Amino acid sequence: MSKPFQFKQFSVHQDQCAMKIGTDGVLLGAWSTIDKRPFAILDIGSGTGLIALMMAQRSDADMIDAIEIDGDAYEQSVENFERSPWADRLYCYHAGLDEFVDELDEKYDLIISNPPFYSEEVPSGNEARDMARQNSSLPFEELLDGVSKLLEDEGLFSTIIPFKEEETFIKMASSFNLYPNRVTRVKGNPTAEIKRSLLEFSFSENQMDIGELTIEKARHEYTDEYIGLTKDFYLKM
Repeated sequence: MSKPFQFKQFSVHQDQCAMKIGTDGVLLGAWSTIDKRPFAILDIGSGTGLIALMMAQRSDADMIDAIEIDGDAYEQSVENFERSPWADRLYCYHAGLDEFVDELDEKYDLIISNPPFYSEEVPSGNEARDMARQNSSLPFEELLDGVSKLLEDEGLFSTIIPFKEEETFIKMASSFNLYPNRVTRVKGNPTAEIKRSLLEFSFSENQMDIGELTIEKARHEYTDEYIGLTKDFYLKM
């Protein structure tokens, strides 16, 4: 059995998960705003359970739910939740988003999703990994439709997607009355191209707060902004 990934306040086993812990998930979990003190949080497509665990550490939300369609990843999430200091607040459903929406009357104050987003079909030979990476298993439209039905009127939705998809995603979100409040564009180092967009939506049209985040100044030399964002989690920060 591979060793778990150790964070400051919890550890994450990922041997059964197709998609391993990566920078995207940690960034999203650290960046998502909890200023409104959410009572109920939902993580769509939980994978290892990382983002839900980060939310449990960061917030005092009573209810932190996660949904995961892949059987192995679902079991891994459950196991990671049970081992954590916040087992009583974390719950994972083994379901697809569409069936979850149909069966649930709950609404959430904060919804977070690190969605599969390699829309170009690039088979790696590992079916579970491909499903976790390609948005054919959760198209953006289905994600936004689900979020629009599960989000409280005053709630927030945050996600991370490829920068090249940003404009399309924002346009699509507006058809579900979801509007971007905050956008942070992420690049690996000062000379790299922007690769990711962290996006936060609500049902109200506000002035969009646009920022940029660079992860490294040089190889393994992290920027102050990135350290500031992730220092509560990474052991090495």
